[in-house]
Amino acid sequence: MTGLEQLGRYWPQLSLNAVIDILVVAFLIYQFLSLIRGTRAAPMLLGVSTLVIAFYAAHLLGLRTVDWLVTNVLPYAIFSLIVVFQAEIRHALARLGRKLAFSRMQSANGLESYDDIVLAANLFSQNQTGALMVIEREIGLRTYIESGVPLDAQLSYDLLATIFRPSAPLHDGAVIIRKDRIAAAACFLPLSMNPLLSTQLGTRHRAGIGITEETDAISVVVSEETGAISLAVGGNVDRDITPERLRERLAELLRRYVPQPSMPTSIANTSADIREHDGKDESATNADERATLAGDGREEQA
Repeated sequence: MTGLEQLGRYWPQLSLNAVIDILVVAFLIYQFLSLIRGTRAAPMLLGVSTLVIAFYAAHLLGLRTVDWLVTNVLPYAIFSLIVVFQAEIRHALARLGRKLAFSRMQSANGLESYDDIVLAANLFSQNQTGALMVIEREIGLRTYIESGVPLDAQLSYDLLATIFRPSAPLHDGAVIIRKDRIAAAACFLPLSMNPLLSTQLGTRHRAGIGITEETDAISVVVSEETGAISLAVGGNVDRDITPERLRERLAELLRRYVPQPSMPTSIANTSADIREHDGKDESATNADERATLAGDGREEQA
């Protein structure tokens, strides 16, 4: 009897339902591991797996006290795991809901234009003004809106520039944008605890990333130290992007075409051009005066 025949004797007869069942379980395990990869839940899962293996080994070795302890603690341990992994479970359910509501989200996001956000981010970048703007999508941000100062004002470039002026009372915190309106300012957001984030990222960037880990929102962050523009979505961040790249990414995420906005010229550049122009005029005037004086001198000599 060959090895294949011996394997066939012990291999159970697999039905179509059994194959589908195995594939579904494998898919769920893969999605779960992909979800926690790179998060703080990964080392926690490793620790839980180590404990399970240790308790199973204690059962095989006949350690009755440990076996009794595991038998009585296991029902409560399930609730403990739910508490420990609550953020990942909430994130998974939110992602499932976004996929189910894909078509509705696509039609809803095609109604608003966010050119004002791009223009404001460009201004903040030039002036090195710290700013955090959050765009609400399918998952509501009511909890975070209530933590700030409600505005419910029309979204505009001028209003964003006024809110994030360093001397303004609302410049600390985040601005939450719902459709074409600014829902609230000076809002508090959850900080990201992802250990893989760069240590160069401050509280403003971690808050912008944290809200995208909890919801499907989009965060636009401008650094106060460097003026660099960053875009965070889904817990990931694109750092030091140009206003044109920001406009393209918003168009991709909101699934609509955003016309190219005309970026305002930097005040510093404008001042330099004015000084250069005035310098040229002054030089030309001095040259004319010197030529006139030289002509008068020649006439006196004659």
